[in-house]
Amino acid sequence: MAGTFPGTGAELNHLTPRPVKGLFGDNYLSIADMDFTKQFLPEVYEKEIERYGNRTIAGFLRMVGAEMPMASDVIVWSEQGRLHVAFEDCTVDNTNATTTITFVDDAAGTAGAQTATQKAALVATGATITIAKGSKVVKARVNSVFTAADTTITVTPYGAGNLSALGAGALTGVKVMIYGSEYGKGSGNVGNSIDAKFTQFNNKPIILRDKYSVNGSDVAQIGWVEVTTEAGTSGYLWYLKSEHEARIRFEDQLEMSMIEAVKDDGAILGSAGAAGFKGSEGLFAAIEDRGLIYNDPDFGAVPAVGAANPGIAEFDAILAELDKQGAIEENMLFLDRSTSLSIDNMLAYQNGLGAGGTSYGVFENSEDMALNLGFSGFRRGSYDFYKTDWKYLNDSTTRGLVNDVLGVIVPAGVSTVYDQQLGQNIQRPFLHVRYRASEADDRKMKSWITGSVGGNFTSADDEMNVHFLSERALCTQGANNFVLLKKS
Repeated sequence: MAGTFPGTGAELNHLTPRPVKGLFGDNYLSIADMDFTKQFLPEVYEKEIERYGNRTIAGFLRMVGAEMPMASDVIVWSEQGRLHVAFEDCTVDNTNATTTITFVDDAAGTAGAQTATQKAALVATGATITIAKGSKVVKARVNSVFTAADTTITVTPYGAGNLSALGAGALTGVKVMIYGSEYGKGSGNVGNSIDAKFTQFNNKPIILRDKYSVNGSDVAQIGWVEVTTEAGTSGYLWYLKSEHEARIRFEDQLEMSMIEAVKDDGAILGSAGAAGFKGSEGLFAAIEDRGLIYNDPDFGAVPAVGAANPGIAEFDAILAELDKQGAIEENMLFLDRSTSLSIDNMLAYQNGLGAGGTSYGVFENSEDMALNLGFSGFRRGSYDFYKTDWKYLNDSTTRGLVNDVLGVIVPAGVSTVYDQQLGQNIQRPFLHVRYRASEADDRKMKSWITGSVGGNFTSADDEMNVHFLSERALCTQGANNFVLLKKS
């Protein structure tokens, strides 16, 4: 448990202060008590110059997500498909007397891929449809669905004998949208039944481990704290400063893994043919697979005198894609330095559009809270955006070393998904971490000590090992509402 001393002192009841400075496991301030050491021992950390500033990059998932326990080896959830029926890649044949539209199979591996037969089954005789090739549009009524494979429909355009208005001959890449239906008087059993479409997703947790070791001779690293609690206990507690460094690094790795992890459907063979490791799906991988990618943004492009702002035009292109998805009103932008500044320039060119037009609903409508967390807000169209610099993309020892990801747009709030285990619809944050936990063991963030130093006699080694372990996975729900800004 994390210590929040001072208070009642109950937070430290798991420790036993000693009247003398003695190294015992029950008076060791471990990883769980670091908040206590940071509050009561600030001078310890000031003895060394932090030449690279606050080095930790943790905090992203704490701001945008949540953490919840799980008890199985896999997380499975289902996301609702589109409500309306539309197709992007059809063919039209204007060479025959009968005007036909033929559906084609989606590419293998496409999310929610459908066969041509499955598509045709969604179109009933009598449906009214919009048929488009580029900017050319024709409205028509479906006469019949036929052929042995049921991949082709016949249509009658309104006000025309065929679909020649779309272009001559055989056309590909035609878009079709069902907008309604039309039937005659006294129609019988018409229309068709369409089941709600769900797409199932899953992710598996990975186990992360690290340790910090100190030998029995290096006791100079040990520091002491004299405490007096309201429970009446008093005496000394001891700690290892370098464990704090190890803990911070491990916490960063927990977050970095949830961002960078990738799945591997095949086996990654280890030494001596060890069993393969399947990996996990991190944030970037989820967006690359199911989300939106915007390459080479130039939001800060300087507009010519009297010309439109090219930067805002690029940003509006992103909004147009968000409109096609869930149109989540509140979004958070985590950006590298250059992209953040370019958006600042973009807003400056727009005559000072900025925080004044934002409601700050995601921050309990408190502008002060948003600013204290490092966010500045602006509104464009029907969307509110909260922008902050993401240290992970700037640090030269993390993703700043690669410099290919410029930022990510993350929807705020919750999504409704079907939980396979609970058998019901539940609301979850779009982005959240699941960690393994049960009544027997909580693997959110474990720490334990082995060795023979400090009163722990678990081995004959003249050392103390502080072990760290976590088992977790990231759930990116509604990834189609996320945007990854990248260099091409």
